Amino acid sequence: KHVDVGSQLNFGLTLSLDLPVEFIDLRKLNIHWPNYTMRAGSILELPYENKSLDSLSCLHVIEHIGLGRYGDPLDHEGSKKAAIELSRVVKLNGNLFLSTPIGKPIIAFNSHRIHSPKQIIEMFNQLELISFSVIDDAGCYKENVSAFDYNDARYACGLFHFSKKKI
Repeated sequence: KHVDVGSQLNFGLTLSLDLPVEFIDLRKLNIHWPNYTMRAGSILELPYENKSLDSLSCLHVIEHIGLGRYGDPLDHEGSKKAAIELSRVVKLNGNLFLSTPIGKPIIAFNSHRIHSPKQIIEMFNQLELISFSVIDDAGCYKENVSAFDYNDARYACGLFHFSKKKI
């Protein structure tokens, strides 16, 4: 089973063609689709036990947490709190797939944040970075590159694969 937190619906629905997917979102959506389950929940209080998930994704979500865009309370540490909660539920040798805007840090209130890759890696310090790929400022996809080469990007897309190893 794969769990997705707050990503676009089409991602989870497509993935559910190959394996069972559980989708967590603030909204209580009523979608019936084979191999696809929806649960209302918050990225800040995921409805799972510690270290319980093998496979987890969160695509273009953490940059919005704490900015009030979706009715959530203002919290300048929203992304960090989301990272702590996502890390909490990944089991030993489990995987987290994360995408978020990266580059020079900014807050575009109440839209999104851009974090440097260094900030993202530090937020997920309970996990080990397995691989990093990017869609750079020019729109070019680059696989398995150094995350730190993109700390000065304007608005790139960081694609992080983390795993929980013994720490």
